[in-house]
This record gives sequence, C-alpha cells and structure tokens, in this order.
Amino acid sequence: MRIAFFTETFLPNIDGIVTRICRTLDQLRDLGHEAIIFAPEYSNRENVSEYRGFPVIRLKSIPFKPWYPELRLGMPSARIYTALKEFEPDLVHGVNPFVIGMWGAFVVRQLDVPMVASYHTDLHQYAERLRVPFLIAPGRIHLRSLHNTAQLNLTTSRPMLQVSAEMGIKRLRVWPKAVDTESFHPHNRDAAMRYFLSEGEPEKPLVICVGRLSHEKRVSWLLDVAKQIPGIRIAIVGGGPAEEELKAMFAGTPTFFTGYLRGRELAQAYASADIFAFPSDTETLGFVAMESMASGVPVVGARAGGIPDVIESGVNGLLFDAKDREQFLTQIRGLIENPTERERLATRARLDMEDCSWRKATERLIGYYQTAIRAHRRWNPSEWVA
Repeated sequence: MRIAFFTETFLPNIDGIVTRICRTLDQLRDLGHEAIIFAPEYSNRENVSEYRGFPVIRLKSIPFKPWYPELRLGMPSARIYTALKEFEPDLVHGVNPFVIGMWGAFVVRQLDVPMVASYHTDLHQYAERLRVPFLIAPGRIHLRSLHNTAQLNLTTSRPMLQVSAEMGIKRLRVWPKAVDTESFHPHNRDAAMRYFLSEGEPEKPLVICVGRLSHEKRVSWLLDVAKQIPGIRIAIVGGGPAEEELKAMFAGTPTFFTGYLRGRELAQAYASADIFAFPSDTETLGFVAMESMASGVPVVGARAGGIPDVIESGVNGLLFDAKDREQFLTQIRGLIENPTERERLATRARLDMEDCSWRKATERLIGYYQTAIRAHRRWNPSEWVA
C-alpha cells in the first residue's frame, strides 16, 4: 500500500503526535508498505528530508504568533499536487489536520484519492489554555468540515471518540494505543542517570515529569509538590515555550530541568524515577504516561481526556480529579510514603503495557485504511460531507 501523510507537526519536533507517526512509519516500512510525508518547514532548525527511507516534503510555514510560536501554519504550495500525483497514493492520512491537512484534503479531492483523518488535540482545552477562546467556535466548524470529507476518522482513545462525536465528526473509530515495550523497560534503571536527574542526591525519592513545556501542560502544578513534600527531588524533562518562565518559578526548589532527552537516555530517565507526575488535562492519549508505565514507574495522572483510557486508578496507576490540585499533591505524597504500593502499581502497569505493541496497532490501522479504500469506491459526497 502507498500512503501519503499530511501532518501539522513532525521531526525535529518531539511530541506525542510525532512519536505516533514515527513508530507507525517504522512498522509500515517493516511490513513492506510505501509512504511519503508532507510536513511544515522549521526555520533555523534541521529539517530532515527523509525518515526510514520515506521522503519528507517540507512546506513553507509561519509560526502561530503570538499564542503558540512552536505551531507552524503551512502555506499552500504547488509542490503538494505535484509530489502527490507523482507518488500515486492508495490513500492519504491527515494527521491532526488543520492547515497543512486542509491543503492536503483539497488536493485529495482533485486527485480522487481516499482519505483517513485522525483527531489528536482537544481543541477546547488547548484554546482555553492558550487564552484564545475566540477560536473555539470557528475551529470546531473548520475541523468538523475537514474531518467529514474523510472516508474514516480516527481518535486516539475512547474518551476522545465521544468528544469528536459531540463536535459532529462522523465515521469514527479508535486508533489503538501502543508503546515501545522493548525500548521502554524496567531494566533501563541506571544509577548514573538517577544521580544526574537528582543532581547528586539519588537516595531521595525522585518524581519525574516528561513532556513539552507549554502552559496547557500545567507543569506549574508540580510547584506545590516541590514546596510541600520534604526530602524529594523533581526532574522535568523536555523543552518548550514556557521553559524559561517555569525555571524562574521553580528557582530555589529541589527541581532540575534537564532539557530534551532522547533514545536510550530518555528510556533510562523514565526507569530511574520512582513516580511519574502527569498534571496535564489536555491529553488525548498520553504517550509519556504509557512510556513510564512500560518502564515500570507508576503514573499519577488527571482524570481527563484520554488518560483514563490508559490508567485504571488504583490498579496500574492513580487518577486525580482534573481540577483538584490538592488531590494531585496528596496522591504523589501517598506513593512516596508507601513504596510497597508503588511497586504493586508499577508491576501491573508494565504487564498492561506489554499488550500494547506498535505492530498490533499498525496492523489495525492498515485494516482501517482498507476500509476507507473500499468506502471510497461507493463514495457520495452529498451524503457524507457535513
């Protein structure tokens, strides 16, 4: 099968969407499929032109300023039509389509190619966090119209399927969750990494948080943990637009900002911690939670978005009410004080993640692609477009 991906974010960015795309491309290559990726061009950063032998077509883009400069808005380009026509895809997959996905959908209609779209971002939550609530209503209309031009729409979790349905998006299925259980494993626990993350105090309980440092992730909620739980260390892994503000906020607390970690170092960081703190309430799934669980480290996460699709509270981790900062603090304190409970949750978390392989998720995705191709043969836009 020949699949063209249109994505609003790609390498060198690192986030849950990029992780899902890259791991899917890994599996597609191993299974003998062909792919091409259309992604934004990033200024002053290395823009890879291929991934696993698949070409990456970079599109001129502008930052979404002043609200979210890391998000790039792709510009229309004749390259889309030319490259797509030359590639001759069996199917186009719009990943979190918004601007680049919109140009892709337009060309798809010209070339009469089936399309799958996947919804990865809770628009309402992000707009509120970025203080742009005026974008919610037009954003919903745009996304609904764009998604409903696709033969099939995917969401990253069962809770997000309900959110998408309430937006008026049709023909919905869940793209199964997956995690790399070989790379993320308890055997990656490393004394030197723990020494690094704790800034030379490895004997103290270590809480880790991994992700993009932006306001909607609510990393600031960890400030209460740093100030009110004595004798702990906190390691915050990642980078982003709120990084400098957060560093100033946490100054004088036992908190270490590591910057981005990748590959084996990231796997060691997860496994070398005692607890993963996940305050964000805007996740449609939460790959970092799954990576921590696969690493044998229990997660304290918000009962919001797709997180309850990953964490069963009291069984393989803990969930706190999304607006309750005190409960978040209390649950972390409880796990620090009860290593036996920590170990019980960690063991079950690892077992649960072993059932979530990328190969299984990609095989299911290919099945969805085949469904969309079959639907395209009997496609009637007057019946489907909302």
